[in-house]
Amino acid sequence: MKIGIALGSGSARGWAHIGVMNQLAEMGIKPDVVAGSSIGSLVGAAYASQSLEAFEQWVLGLDSKSIIKLLDITWGKGGLIEGEKLFDLLSQTMEDDEIASLPVRYGAVATDMGSGREVWFQEGPVSEAVRASIALPGLFTPAHRDGRWFLDGGIVNPVPVSLCRAMGADVVIAVDLNSDIIGKHLRAFKHPEEKNADEDFLLNSPFLKQIFRHFSVSPEKDSLLSKFFKSGKSKPEPGLYEVIASSVNIMQVRITRSRMAGDPPDVLVSPRLSHIGLMEFDKAAEAIKEGASAAKRAQTALEYFSRQ
Repeated sequence: MKIGIALGSGSARGWAHIGVMNQLAEMGIKPDVVAGSSIGSLVGAAYASQSLEAFEQWVLGLDSKSIIKLLDITWGKGGLIEGEKLFDLLSQTMEDDEIASLPVRYGAVATDMGSGREVWFQEGPVSEAVRASIALPGLFTPAHRDGRWFLDGGIVNPVPVSLCRAMGADVVIAVDLNSDIIGKHLRAFKHPEEKNADEDFLLNSPFLKQIFRHFSVSPEKDSLLSKFFKSGKSKPEPGLYEVIASSVNIMQVRITRSRMAGDPPDVLVSPRLSHIGLMEFDKAAEAIKEGASAAKRAQTALEYFSRQ
């Protein structure tokens, strides 16, 4: 029996995948197949290339300053971040092997921008597969390969159970990072003057200062930005950022539920991560811990299916 694991999308919440994989190892469960979507493709690549330990150490060393240094801002290319700095650094953490040469069978999901179809990367360089899978619309620029443009895999298949089965997995463990995020921004909203985690990171980080330099706008004096991220002062209503973020969350959750209804995993691991914002990549320790806890909560099912 081959055990497969489908690592789902979720941006900064994706570091929880590391905790799940570590906890599985403690249980003596070693997946033979790993399929990843978006951030799940990145962690999955680290596992499949047997670089997860080194990758975890790199992730735990991230802070807001180091994250900002990795953001190579670009304009007119379909996204805010080019991604070259990030992947140059990742290439030092784990080798950029061919997918076919990896010791663990690996696949990544991306979205064909031209057709809207789901694309499975099961051959070629690992870096190209990951880059295509994590091209989050508006954030990372689309990935280009063989004359086609690719977007984030979470758009079409946030938790790639189907890919796992297609690669030969008899038992599929799915890790869903988005099970508790619907309404997150509204739950966090208590008063018009308060900010949620994402908003605080964005409004007060050097990330925006780089952006403002391109527009010659001072973040301290800019009222338009505040209107974008904050709700009105007169009454506690959601701001534009809350509306956009909540809409993306709802779409991913609904797609995940629909896909799983048609092709359910044998075991579902659901870390509770709604408190971690979209860009809070510096909360790795917290996310990894919750990932391990989520795997422990599913231990009975995990051990049962792993013995089949």
